[in-house]
Amino acid sequence: MKKLWNNLLFRVVIAITLGILLGKILPESIGNIFATFNGLFDQLLKFLIPLIIVGLIIPAIAKLGNTAGKMLLTTVIIAYGSTLFAGFSTYFASLSIFPSLIENQTLTTIDEAGKSLKPYFTLEIPPFFDVMGALVFSFLVGIGLSRLQHSKLAEVSYDFENIISFIIEKVIIPLLPLFIFGIFLDMTYSGKVLIILNVFVKIIGVIFALHIILLLIQFIIAGAIAKKNPFKLLATMMPAYFTALGTQSSAATIPVTLAQVKKAGISDEVASFVVPLCATIHLAGSTLKIVACVIALMLLQGMPIEFGPMAGFICMLGVTMIAAPGVPGGAIMAALGIITSMLGFNAENQALMISLYIAMDSFGTACNVTGDGAIAIVVDKLFGKKTS
Repeated sequence: MKKLWNNLLFRVVIAITLGILLGKILPESIGNIFATFNGLFDQLLKFLIPLIIVGLIIPAIAKLGNTAGKMLLTTVIIAYGSTLFAGFSTYFASLSIFPSLIENQTLTTIDEAGKSLKPYFTLEIPPFFDVMGALVFSFLVGIGLSRLQHSKLAEVSYDFENIISFIIEKVIIPLLPLFIFGIFLDMTYSGKVLIILNVFVKIIGVIFALHIILLLIQFIIAGAIAKKNPFKLLATMMPAYFTALGTQSSAATIPVTLAQVKKAGISDEVASFVVPLCATIHLAGSTLKIVACVIALMLLQGMPIEFGPMAGFICMLGVTMIAAPGVPGGAIMAALGIITSMLGFNAENQALMISLYIAMDSFGTACNVTGDGAIAIVVDKLFGKKTS
């Protein structure tokens, strides 16, 4: 039972269930206590998000260093291209599929009624700097550190990374179920929850199908470049896929991914270089989930969806994904900053994003690590003979 309770998805499901069951039972005075907590937690998130970006992106870039020259640059470009492809293809697919699924199911009429739980008090916790400032600062410093040898500032950034990872893993992630409970408690109280759950089920099914299609496309392209059977290559990567389903972490799955990539005929040098790198910088499956969830929630809220702002968001999301630590839910925490700053998501939408993302976290991670195999195949075709 303790092992089950340690599973984040299990705790989130319990939080959602209790929020729905108790939303019409608890007195408003008790519900307002949870609304107060949610207000404080939302402020804490807003304060921490720029620090999370700085603490995770700077060391992620610094660790790339100058090693492997052209192979490093090529791998990064392919990984970013794969992530962008996942984001933009999901954007167009979601706009084609979701409107019919969410037809006549918006929250705007409910919102106009104004019935919701109210916090007893609020507390402003202004961040040190905004999200875009944190992103620009992180990339400038990270690129600078990647050019330096034995930098003291790099060592400080690694320590800060450990602190931020600790805060995410030991503070934010454990409190997320309580935050989500408060949101679903409020949505049940205000009459939104049935619409939300109906949409959730439909969205999860579509996103799972999109993950499978993405993997097929990745391996068909990799197979065409390497002149190998893409379906055999994909089948070889299945142990990594199912391991990631259990661990929910790209980093924890690296040993299995590495072994399966080598079984696919990739040279040891390329496999040992590409797999650990892509575990950090290639999160196409996570990007797919986030873009799909964002569009679904924007449709649900009646928010305008324009290609220009969404294109900028997807490009920034692809970059921000390199900050995702190897803990369950890490990618959504790293992306939450630009979701809020570029798309204007409020606390309720943030909680819904987190809930949807965590519900499919293992599938996104499995898609990420399996796709790493496709990138390794392409890089081996380009550089394998040169490194052997």
